[in-house]
Amino acid sequence: MSDTLKLTTELINRKTLTPDDNGCQKLIAKRLSENGFSAEHLRFDDVDNLWITHGNSGPLFVFAGHTDTVPVGPIEKWNTDPFKAEIKEGYLYGRGAADMKSGIAAMVTAAERYVQKNPNHNGTIALLITSDEEGPSINGTRKVIDYLNEKKIKIDYCVLGEPSSDKQLTDVIRIGRRGSLNGILKINGIQGHVAYPEKAKNPIHEATQFLNELTSIEWDQGNDSFPPTSFQISNINAGTGADNVIPDTLNLLFNFRFSTETSQNELEEKVESTLKKYNLDYNLEWKLSGAPFLTNSGSLIDAATTAIKEIVGIDTV
Repeated sequence: MSDTLKLTTELINRKTLTPDDNGCQKLIAKRLSENGFSAEHLRFDDVDNLWITHGNSGPLFVFAGHTDTVPVGPIEKWNTDPFKAEIKEGYLYGRGAADMKSGIAAMVTAAERYVQKNPNHNGTIALLITSDEEGPSINGTRKVIDYLNEKKIKIDYCVLGEPSSDKQLTDVIRIGRRGSLNGILKINGIQGHVAYPEKAKNPIHEATQFLNELTSIEWDQGNDSFPPTSFQISNINAGTGADNVIPDTLNLLFNFRFSTETSQNELEEKVESTLKKYNLDYNLEWKLSGAPFLTNSGSLIDAATTAIKEIVGIDTV
């Protein structure tokens, strides 16, 4: 088993549902400190963050990632223990195997190998690791960047180990990020007995046309760097659990992953105008997790493309 795969399994075996890091960052810091890195553990509220560096001059190159994972859902639907890494028929199974404990392990072992071969390298190599990426994303990378800005530390180059390949590892280099806009929606109705619907107002029925319209909209066509904007309902809940009661509220959580072709304001205005179109009684709260951005190509892209061609043997896009 390679060192990278071994570290990946060690990270997967630690249950790290947002924002619980469960010792992953301490494990990473211990390994890198043994190779001459200097670690700073930065905790903001209930979120652990790690800033660890090797070198003391510019330029500053950063590997960035997160140790937290999303929930596993119904455990009985898993064929393996999500928090015990398992290799079956050449595939690695476990929560975080793709997003993104394998990416972190690759970055850590790459940094180790590089400083072992080049102990007196030019510039500074750093890792920025958070446990607040899959959740609120408030006390993680943003707070670390604020901390670095206060110390007048400027990042020159940054690589994220997110799983963004298409058909083959390294076949795509992403130089931007889609925006993520969340909506928390409550449709209000009037509770009643199913035998007397004329005395009630069913919010599920009320919302049907609204939801059908939103799911049918082509928000944009994307562009060369981003796929089209996507609208997805992630949670929907109504009712008391009884089969003879019309509910008084319908609660929904939904998300837009949006390209640079559409703005946050355009999405919010369209949703709210559609709610009003169908005369719905509603409460709506918006939460922007991140705006879309696109970085121009440069020397980092050129270096990555060249390295992928030499090591993997493919032309990346």
